[in-house]
Amino acid sequence: EDEQIVAEIMGRRFFPDLIAYKTWEGFHFAGHEIRITEATDCYGAVVWPSALVLCYFLETNSKQCNLVDKNVIEIGAGTGLVSIVASLLGAFVTATDLPELLGNLEHNVLQNTKQKCKHQPCVKELSWGIDLEKNFPRSSCHFDYIMAADVVYHHPFLDELLLTFDHLCKDDTVILWVMKFRLENENRFVDRFQMLFDLEMISSFPSLNIVLYKAMRKGRMKS
Repeated sequence: EDEQIVAEIMGRRFFPDLIAYKTWEGFHFAGHEIRITEATDCYGAVVWPSALVLCYFLETNSKQCNLVDKNVIEIGAGTGLVSIVASLLGAFVTATDLPELLGNLEHNVLQNTKQKCKHQPCVKELSWGIDLEKNFPRSSCHFDYIMAADVVYHHPFLDELLLTFDHLCKDDTVILWVMKFRLENENRFVDRFQMLFDLEMISSFPSLNIVLYKAMRKGRMKS
């Protein structure tokens, strides 16, 4: 079953027949052909398998996870694929990442959503743990969903990542988080995450070392 579903997920990717002056990768999600411009010199500007897993889940579970008119923020949006798919499924999306990635992110989001979405998504800078209250005040920012794909990897900002999840998450916010397991130090982040949030594994793909989680604040999952 794992291999069959993984083959379906990866089958959503396609490549151009001819290589033009500007290289891109193509994907089929939410009834649209999505063209993503990447930059191979930066981790944050590449589409990783975790993003495909999350996009596939959003599309194939659109009834249970109805995004229409929902307020969604993606942290570590990278190329913007997840944000684009969420937008095409009817959500009002805020796609966030580091300042140096915003140009490519904004290009991809605009190219793939203009005049195609109920709500035009926005792109905003978010450096984890920095100026959170200033840029995303708790009193006025309410997100129905926080989405994150492959944000836990070998970097020194895991404390700031956890702080960002904590700041953005209200009592009724649902976190959809795809985790690729690589190194033990990074894997321990899951234990730290569970100190603040209840965690439920929705899907597991052993061939990719990827797990899709749903999370909410402690004590809110069942209620």
